[in-house]
Amino acid sequence: MYSLGNIIRFHLFGKSHGEHVGCILEGVPKGMHISTDDIRTDMELRRPKDGIGTPRKEEDAVDISSGLKDGITDGSPILMFIANRNVDSSKYDTLKHIPRPGHADLPAMVKWKGYDVRGGGQFSGRLTAPIVAAGSIAKQMLATLGIKIGAFARSIGNVHDDDARNIDDAFASRMYGTRACSSDLDHKMREEILNASKEGDSVGGIVECAATGLPIGFGGIWFDSLDAVISKAVFGIPAVKGIEFGKGFELSGMKGSESNDQYHIDDGIKAITNNMGGIVGGMSDGMPLVLRTAFKPTPSIAKEQRSVDLSVMKDAVISVKGRHDPCIVPRAVAVVEAVTALVLADAAMAERMI
Repeated sequence: MYSLGNIIRFHLFGKSHGEHVGCILEGVPKGMHISTDDIRTDMELRRPKDGIGTPRKEEDAVDISSGLKDGITDGSPILMFIANRNVDSSKYDTLKHIPRPGHADLPAMVKWKGYDVRGGGQFSGRLTAPIVAAGSIAKQMLATLGIKIGAFARSIGNVHDDDARNIDDAFASRMYGTRACSSDLDHKMREEILNASKEGDSVGGIVECAATGLPIGFGGIWFDSLDAVISKAVFGIPAVKGIEFGKGFELSGMKGSESNDQYHIDDGIKAITNNMGGIVGGMSDGMPLVLRTAFKPTPSIAKEQRSVDLSVMKDAVISVKGRHDPCIVPRAVAVVEAVTALVLADAAMAERMI
């Protein structure tokens, strides 16, 4: 199993082409009401959308086998299973000795004899399904504290959303298949995905996530800083290759007088700007927490690529067949929300807020 958190402990298990994927969520206090309808809603947001997502359609029904009775937590670990019902392993026979560029195949094949390459095995994005289920519970825990989390697609391929956005825009993105914040951007992002797919290629993009309601001083310092623990968790999501908070790398080109978020009194202490993304010194300054994470293009593409045949140690050419998303960003939005929620719920428990 693969684990995250200290008090709210999340444990992930399963494989893409196994019988199921699932998770164990420990540390959720007894007596909390959990809406299974909310879990279903979040799971639906992660499912592929027609035309721009993988043809592999899974029901993604979450079977909560323990930890919850009549919608109320009983204090024991919450065990959740999600069945893999639409599995097709036929396209992977030729890939047992030829690692796919951009995938974990090469290091996994070298490190583990007999590594099961089907569907990406334990590295597959299929395992993000239980992350979303557990994250939905974490979001419900945080909601009792007035903490909200929302994400959206800031860019897909060469289509960028340059408008200022807030958490209300993030929630509004749920009505669009690409998770864009407007119908015009949704259309352009959809075209970007479809054009790449027609060419046997793929595109990446950026997911932006915001959290509101964090009190001043929420979080830790040094290696337990809020941005450090969020970054570690977010980098656990397959295909993530970068993260920034607030203005991020743009801050390096600013002067201190430009980058500093100055304070004033406005129904409490508020910052005039939010260049730091709501985190200074590893703790919340009371402003919305804002992060952006970069997702690489889906590595499974139909275009021919160079690789090697490990069975004979010779050069080879590969064209990946099967059912794959030409862009994972629309589905990854729900995953970024979920991972952020799990980290914040764990931090809230450490702060004894729950």
